[in-house]
Parts: sequence; C-alpha cells; structure tokens
Amino acid sequence: MSAFPRSSDNLNGGPERPNQVRRDELEGAVRETLSHQVAVAHPLSADPAGQAIRRANRIRRRRAGVGLALGVATTVLISSGMAQLAEDTSRQGPPIVVIGDPDPSDRSIPSATSAAPTTAPSAGRLLAGVLITADGKRLAQPTVGPAERAHPLPNGGGLLVVGAETTAGRSLWVTQNDGLVQVLLAGASQIVLAPDGTQVAWRDGADLLVAGVVGTQLIGTVRTPAPDGAEPVRFVGDHVLVRLDPSSPGHVLWRPGTGDLVVGSERSTLNVYGALPDGRLVGQVTTSDPRGACLAVLDPDRDLKPVRTACGPQLSRDGVGEISADARWLLVNGSLGKTDKALLVDLHRLETPLTVVPAGPPATGAVAWRTESEASYVDSSGNLVRVDVKRALAGKPAETSPIPGLQPGDRPVLVTGS
Repeated sequence: MSAFPRSSDNLNGGPERPNQVRRDELEGAVRETLSHQVAVAHPLSADPAGQAIRRANRIRRRRAGVGLALGVATTVLISSGMAQLAEDTSRQGPPIVVIGDPDPSDRSIPSATSAAPTTAPSAGRLLAGVLITADGKRLAQPTVGPAERAHPLPNGGGLLVVGAETTAGRSLWVTQNDGLVQVLLAGASQIVLAPDGTQVAWRDGADLLVAGVVGTQLIGTVRTPAPDGAEPVRFVGDHVLVRLDPSSPGHVLWRPGTGDLVVGSERSTLNVYGALPDGRLVGQVTTSDPRGACLAVLDPDRDLKPVRTACGPQLSRDGVGEISADARWLLVNGSLGKTDKALLVDLHRLETPLTVVPAGPPATGAVAWRTESEASYVDSSGNLVRVDVKRALAGKPAETSPIPGLQPGDRPVLVTGS
C-alpha cells in the first residue's frame, strides 16, 4: 500500500476524464489543434521581400549614378578624343573612342514614321539631323551628333551612322531599334562603310584601317601606313578605294590583308562611282578633251588605268553619283548648258559624245537606288527627289516632295545600302 493517498486525475474536483474516446474523435481534435497552430503568424527573423526591394533600389540608384558618369565621360571623350581603341602607344593623330550604353534597361523604343519623333531622347543623346529612308519615311532614331551618312545594320536591327566632320574628327555609332546607342569610333579623319554594312574603313593618324562590323563591335582590324592626305572614299568589294590627295587627281585600291598600300603612277581619276559586273570601275577622269572631265571605265588590275572614256556634257567634280544595282544606269551631278542638274547616264552606251538625260535638281549627299530603275536623293532645299528611269527617258520631271517634320536647320540624311 502506498504511503500517499491516491489523488484524482482531475485536480479541480470535477468528473474524471472519460477514457472511452473514439478514434475519429481523437483524429479530429488533433487536426483542429494543428490547424490553429498553422494559422498563427509567427514573426520572422528576416524579411526576404523587404531585402529584395531594398537591394533593387540600391542597384537602381547605383546604375543611375554610373549612367550619369559614363554619359558625361562620353561627351568629354567624343569632344576631346582621349581614349584609344587599341593599345598602340606609337600612333599619332586623333585617338579612337569605344563607348557602350551604361544601362540598357532605360531605352526608348523608336519607330519608323512619317512624322517627327514624339518622344524626347534620353539624357546625353542629341537628336541632330533627320534620318530618312529612300521612300521618304523619317526615322525617329537617337543619335550622338550631326549625321552625314547612314547604313542599315547587317542584321536589320538598326543603323550604322557616320557623323559629320567636327573639330574632334568624325564618329561612327550604332543606333539599334530598341534605343541602344553605342559609339564605335571617334576622332577619325574619314570614315566609309561597305554597302552591306559589314565593314568600315577609316583614317587614324598616319594609318589606314579596316575592320569588320559584328553587332556593336569592330573585329579583325587591319592597319597599313598611308601617305599624308590619303583617305578612304568607298569600298569596292572587299577592297578599299583610297584617294591619295583630296586636292588633286589620283586613286589607288588597297587590298587589306594582302599587303601594304601600293601607290602607283595613275593620277587622272577624280571620282569613282561604282563597279561593273566584270569588276571594272566607272569613274571620272581628267583628259585633254576641251569639254573637261569625262567618264571612264577603269581597270583595277592595271593601277586603275582608264581603258575606255566617254566625254560629253560637263560633269560636276563634287563626287556625288551612284550606279544602279544592275550596273545599267549612273545618276551623277552635271550641267546642261548653264543649268546644274542630276543627270542619268546609260552605261551600256558609254561613248563619245556622251548622251545624258536630265533627271532632276542636283543631288546633295548620297544617292540610293531603291530598285534597278528607281533612285532617291535629297536636293539642296532639303526635299526628297525620286527619279524613275522611264519617266526621265520620257522627258518627264522627277517627283519632288518635302520631308515631313523638317525644321529649319535640319540636315536630311538618306539611309543607303542593302
């Protein structure tokens, strides 16, 4: 027998707890108790959502600061040209700048439209000049300064733009359709692009350079020494046509990757307008003909020696002109009598006296052949001129139309190339 008296299970003196509890009742009680415990919100030692938000805010502020700093650096570098493309401490002349977009998340989305842009460019970007297509559409593309030439990117995702000459030299930048603007070159004395936008050539100090364009990068740069004053003027296939001296006749073809620039004795070419299907070039040469400069077929394998000439109406020496895609027609500036005109030349009838057809007012800047029989250019009044070969041959004037949204002082730039 125990020394202590037996106590009841219920200390409050109530009836004893029943022992006969069904299993389903016990399970229900356990479930109810657990559900109440789950419903109770227990404090956390850390707040993951709050931490993520605070981290995002810090990143956003940091990006904004970096973007502002690089935007200022971009302006300073483009103006003064103090950053080099390659680690070449021996080069002389204007240096080259390569700059990227510090914050790709903050990009306006431009579009091709027939009206002026409705959204302002982001900070640090200057809309200068007017980029238009050959059919007259104005492109609302952000730029970094006044433009002089523009070509589509090889992938069709934007434009390659060559800037106008400034005291700091010329610039080349990419403006993509998603609003990204990236400078590829700055401080170059002259820049030319291949018609398909896959290559670029430029003069940098005492050298000529050529590189491939892939996305927003220049790759495979090739460099060669060049005489004083020599500068690239156009691509001829994979070759670069180089003017030896802007103040006098004479050109040479540079074949990048096969050797240095070889200067021959040819000193008659004034301008070159393009190539024929057999690889020979069509250009303007000086002759003893009293009518002045003449058209000529030039042999690239013989130091650009003229193998055929055709003289006739006076041709302008401004170098403006382009050959159609099928190499049948040449649209070039010249004069008939005392009137300056854009002239249409049938290259299948390249003989003296040269027969030409007036095609419209003189062209300024680039000429873009939309098809084998239609070309566009901008005249001195800033109007878009469309030349149709059939209309010109029938004696009908070219169609001239104003560019929508053009403001006083705007410089229309025609997008050319494939």
